[in-house]
Amino acid sequence: MDPSTVHHLVFLRHGESLGNAENRFQGQADFPLTERGRAQARALTERWQAAGTTFDRAIASPLLRARQTAEIVCAALRVPLEFDPGWMEIDNGKMAGLTAEEGEHLMPRPPFMTPYMHYGETGESRWELYLRAGANLQRLVDSPPGRILVVAHGGILNMAMYAMLNIPVQANSSGPRFLFHNTAFATLEYHAERHNWYLLGFDGGAAEEEAA
Repeated sequence: MDPSTVHHLVFLRHGESLGNAENRFQGQADFPLTERGRAQARALTERWQAAGTTFDRAIASPLLRARQTAEIVCAALRVPLEFDPGWMEIDNGKMAGLTAEEGEHLMPRPPFMTPYMHYGETGESRWELYLRAGANLQRLVDSPPGRILVVAHGGILNMAMYAMLNIPVQANSSGPRFLFHNTAFATLEYHAERHNWYLLGFDGGAAEEEAA
């Protein structure tokens, strides 16, 4: 194996946001971290500092909950940080910002959803999210090999894992799920000389279930 062709990646979901705490459909609605979310980011940073974990650079979604998580981590680890809107969460249209109860009342889930149906009538489909995640992977492997931290959201990170592992988008949101709780992270490698992806580890983060 030629080390110069290996990409070392960590996919990290943001800490708890106000939208998580209020059980809202976040999508691209912009909610900041709660104090608990900030504490989660600091706790993860301390773990990585104790383990000697470092990154050459970090890429984050510009949405507040991901931006603030990345800023906490990168300031402590002294990692250069850039923002890429390609890593924003799914655009869930008219669902954005609604509570679970409001969403069920105003826009009940259809009995069957194809991968091409738009979330919240005006948002992205899962197929569009999958294609966006694939474009994100393309940019990562086009960049020089190194240690890269990606700070984003559960939906887009799931589709990046799908694209990486050649899992097709399935109807009705079925199929495997990578359960990125708040500050959960996946550790990955891509060996370009043989086109091999390796999932080296998955840390599930906080134990509670949250909205995307």
